[in-house]
Amino acid sequence: MIRPSVWSTYFYELSMPDKIAAFTENCFWCSELSDEDGHAMLEQHGSPAAAGAYLKKLCDDTGFAFPQGHLWLQARITDADYMEKIDILKKWLDMYLEAGIHRAVLHGGSRAGAPDTYGKPTAELSYEEMKHRRMTVLGALLDHVKGTPLVICMENLYKTDLDTSAGLMALMREANHENLGICLDTGHLNLTGEPQIDFLRACGSYVKALHITDNEGERDQHIIPFGKGTVDFFSVVRGLREIGYDGLFNYEIPGDRHAPDQILRYKLRYLHSVTDYLFKNA
Repeated sequence: MIRPSVWSTYFYELSMPDKIAAFTENCFWCSELSDEDGHAMLEQHGSPAAAGAYLKKLCDDTGFAFPQGHLWLQARITDADYMEKIDILKKWLDMYLEAGIHRAVLHGGSRAGAPDTYGKPTAELSYEEMKHRRMTVLGALLDHVKGTPLVICMENLYKTDLDTSAGLMALMREANHENLGICLDTGHLNLTGEPQIDFLRACGSYVKALHITDNEGERDQHIIPFGKGTVDFFSVVRGLREIGYDGLFNYEIPGDRHAPDQILRYKLRYLHSVTDYLFKNA
């Protein structure tokens, strides 16, 4: 069953227990654990096992759930230090497994000429070498979670080789692993011109996670649907039904989070109504 969700840094000034309380008070019972909160969990609790156990207990005590989480946002797995990223990302995966998070979103797209983590241009890096680095990291991570319910979901990233369904499906075929899937970011896809429903039909059952977000088609604004953005969310819902998607309908909307706490809570109620409307009318 598809459930409405908002990524956890929506309430960026609250502690984790207070975030959960704020979500549940406004009819949201699940969330994607954000990169920021993942870092905070690991730093505060000292080990992946302790961090995951803390989060699981919070969920068990409140009836809340984190079925989905974003892995380290800046883990550029095609940078020169790509081998060092493996052990770091394994810690995140261990935390997620302990917490019961079974969908882990990862950025893995690359393009020649983009600066690496240290600001150094990568124009001299061939596409073949970028693919080698990515598959080396992915192979190690997939081996790490093999036999578990955790699926690593590659996100479509604008202006990379994984910005549309074609690039992502090429990766799915090459990796050919049951623990690898796709996260559709509706805002990123809107910047490419590929229709949302075409992406969903092409990727089908590989779609295991969502970032629901809007923009005007020119830059990545991460705003609430049905404002000034141009994403066709009715086609998103129709496509999800066609492919039998049953994960989170997860909003990632940092462009709308900078507001007083009470306004953020009002916006949550609006998002709940938007979700109901979409699924009743798409």
